[in-house]
Amino acid sequence: MAAGLGQRMGSRIPKQFLNLRGIPMVCHSINAFFQAWEDIQIVLVVPAGQDRLETQIRSNLNGKTRLAWIEGGTSRYESVQKGLSQVRDPSIVFVHDGARPLVSQSLLMRCHEQAISRGSAIPAVPIPDSLRIIGPGGSHAVDREAYRITQTPQTFRSSLLLEAFRQAFQPSFTDEASVVEAGGGKVHLIEGEHRNIKITYPLDLVLAERILEGNAL
Repeated sequence: MAAGLGQRMGSRIPKQFLNLRGIPMVCHSINAFFQAWEDIQIVLVVPAGQDRLETQIRSNLNGKTRLAWIEGGTSRYESVQKGLSQVRDPSIVFVHDGARPLVSQSLLMRCHEQAISRGSAIPAVPIPDSLRIIGPGGSHAVDREAYRITQTPQTFRSSLLLEAFRQAFQPSFTDEASVVEAGGGKVHLIEGEHRNIKITYPLDLVLAERILEGNAL
């Protein structure tokens, strides 16, 4: 998934196409999947009007050619639907954020194994900070141990995901897991990784550079 505009990054270029260690950020994610499975099929969902970047992206994929270039929609839900149009059942489908360039081989393998055995695998990590919930009368503390931060790749058996995305959009659809749940499917968490950060702000890009250099985490 690389169809977002990344406006919080403050760049004219969508953040997922900014350079990270000399290549577009999204290429780090794509190459991680290719390294895990030589026969994997990648569907890259991109914003409208970014066709000029296709040659640059393909030239940084270590010679791999199994990549479909698909123009996304006006929402994440619509963009995922368009990407799923390329999926053939049965298969295991990973929906991954192009702005998460530090995904590890270990996490990919564990998601794959759990999706096969249980139908879904949603990486999630504990919340290190204290949390408060805001209501009409003010705010109060909540037990952070009862909450998790979800990550990608959100991984599913294709039959489960394709069926879920046949339902009409709802505002509560914030990720693929929420769509599957609304369709009656079971969502199973798996331990994520704190280094699997999503690049949202300029500082995140600096942190990713440091991690890839081996100077952080």
